[in-house]
Amino acid sequence: MTDRRTFLLHTGGVLGASFFAQAAWAQPSFANTLERVQKTKILRIGAVRGGTPYYYKNIVSNQWEGCMIDMATDLAQTLGAMLQITETTWGNSVLDLQAGKIDAFFGLFPTPQRRMAVSFSEPLFHNANSLVARPGFNPTMWADLNKKDVRIAVDLGSSYDALVTRTCPEATILRFDKTNDATLAVQAGRADCQVTVIILALTMLKKNPSMGHLIVPLPLASTTTNAALPKEESTAWQVYFDNWLAGMQSSGKIKQIMLGNLEKLVGVKPSDIPPQVNF
Repeated sequence: MTDRRTFLLHTGGVLGASFFAQAAWAQPSFANTLERVQKTKILRIGAVRGGTPYYYKNIVSNQWEGCMIDMATDLAQTLGAMLQITETTWGNSVLDLQAGKIDAFFGLFPTPQRRMAVSFSEPLFHNANSLVARPGFNPTMWADLNKKDVRIAVDLGSSYDALVTRTCPEATILRFDKTNDATLAVQAGRADCQVTVIILALTMLKKNPSMGHLIVPLPLASTTTNAALPKEESTAWQVYFDNWLAGMQSSGKIKQIMLGNLEKLVGVKPSDIPPQVNF
């Protein structure tokens, strides 16, 4: 004979299973990222605090600004979607894409390791690796850095780290977890230079001209800045993104966004930008 307690336990289990089955069934399922964005009308991106001019969190308005925010805003408008911004880091952006937290991250270089984890758009723009060199340090070639008494500061695990490890094996390479720590090493005299892309080097030197000067060593080590996208079987999202990007480039909007934010957020004028940077 079934008592009341046993009955409630059994029926409760059935009802609970039914509830969770209905809840799982009710979760929306999308064939790919493009379909999710189009149906939810929300485009989710990551943003990095302290990534000026790419990303900048205005402490007065509490709103995100910057080159990548303006690009993402334009992309969202073409999709008829609202832009949703989640704060992340350069290192965590790939993990956020893999976890399905964001739909795109603007501003990554497609290293072989990253390509294994996520997909990449065509280049947003072309850049070049450069040096923020301390006063009195004036190499002109990458080979000039390949000496034991030369101290080079880089972000640990970055494309800059890979570059100097490959081209300057004899140098003393100082690896830091944070970009700011590498910059401080140059300011404090613990490093002769910091390797970074021209856009970020110009930003550093505009903020603190006394820390040194810009050098673009030869041969030119060109690089690209791309958008990282989720790796998925369907290419619909990547095709849509690249088509949007092609339109932005042909219309001159990418150049307009980059030059505008560099001057507004950093104070870098178009005349300050070396010809190696191609928007």
